[in-house]
Amino acid sequence: MTSIQATTANRRRPASPPRLKGRLVGSLKAPVVCIGLTLLLWQLVCQIGGGDFPGPIEVIQQTWDPYIRNPFYDDGGTAKGLGWQILISLQRVAMGYSLAAVVGISAGLALGLNAFIRKGFDPMIQVLRTVPPLAWLPISLLIFGQADLAAVFVSFITAVWPIVLNTAAGIREVPQDYINVARVLRLGKRSYLTDVLIPATAPYVFTGLRIAVGLAWLAIVAAEMLKADGGIGFFIWDAYNAGGDTSTSQIILAILYVGIVGLLLDRLVAFVGDRVSQGGN
Repeated sequence: MTSIQATTANRRRPASPPRLKGRLVGSLKAPVVCIGLTLLLWQLVCQIGGGDFPGPIEVIQQTWDPYIRNPFYDDGGTAKGLGWQILISLQRVAMGYSLAAVVGISAGLALGLNAFIRKGFDPMIQVLRTVPPLAWLPISLLIFGQADLAAVFVSFITAVWPIVLNTAAGIREVPQDYINVARVLRLGKRSYLTDVLIPATAPYVFTGLRIAVGLAWLAIVAAEMLKADGGIGFFIWDAYNAGGDTSTSQIILAILYVGIVGLLLDRLVAFVGDRVSQGGN
């Protein structure tokens, strides 16, 4: 084949965007089909059963105005749209999760670097991390005296343990070769921390952070259902107590929003973790 023919053949080759489009369609095909079949089955069961539980069509119809159409309406007090309710919950999660990240990583470093501290605190950690999140709510109310701070504390105490344990595990799993090289090069504590320890443990730390963000979101929603002013958990419990004709649809819509936000939080932490582990490349 001459060079002119080869150039012509290359020009006739399909461009990369169609291939990317094909991969995108292929990745979305299975979820779209499965979710569609689930919604169809849900609708059919509700129609055949003849009960009061709404199907997906009824949920959309009963919550379209104002919950779907205007998620950021504000009628004063706690009468706010789902958009505002989620933002209230996210604010509490951000406070509890950020505090858990700082405390968890610091404690994990101490446990991983010092065998005496690790052995001394391990029984206490194993006991406290198995306590259900809502069991902390009464004592947090007694300590802080405010529902908002109590909810933040429940989110913090639930999220901190996977961060502590994964950070400590990451430090213990640092390859011995890395440690030996650091000793040969006589790296200072700061250089060892920034050039060896942090890069080697980053995947473990972000695994803990990824688990923790889901637990923090779960805990804040549960805490808001029992004792909070505003938030998506408060909205769910308030809709249940209202007992109206559309209450079930409101609860289902709110649960769907909770799941979507939880998925987005998980993907966000995973994205940041991948970027950090790859050195920002």
